Amino acid sequence: MNTSAAVRRRDRAALLDAVFSAIADATRRSILDRLRAGELTITELAEPYAMSLNAVSKHVKTLERAGLVRREIRGREHSCRLNAARLEEAMEWISYYTTFWSERLDALEEHFTSKRKRETQ
Repeated sequence: MNTSAAVRRRDRAALLDAVFSAIADATRRSILDRLRAGELTITELAEPYAMSLNAVSKHVKTLERAGLVRREIRGREHSCRLNAARLEEAMEWISYYTTFWSERLDALEEHFTSKRKRETQ
């Protein structure tokens, strides 16, 4: 394997680790859900949660490191927006394994169906 392919594989693994780690937390998933509707400030994001602005900002930083959120600073106001491309990359990875397991389960079902047919003959 050439070095650049190994680096790309390692970088992709690190990206997936960051994404799955970020979305493992219910508050961060909720923040992503709220950002689907459009850009929000940290203050707006913090409204429904019983936590400080600083705590919400830490959640946003985790989402930023995973590439799921982009923050723009305008004066004292921090606006955040969703970057769904990273979620799409994670979905591609999950989709590969969904196909893998679906094929395996189909083969298992076919095995049991043919076994039942042989037993009834």
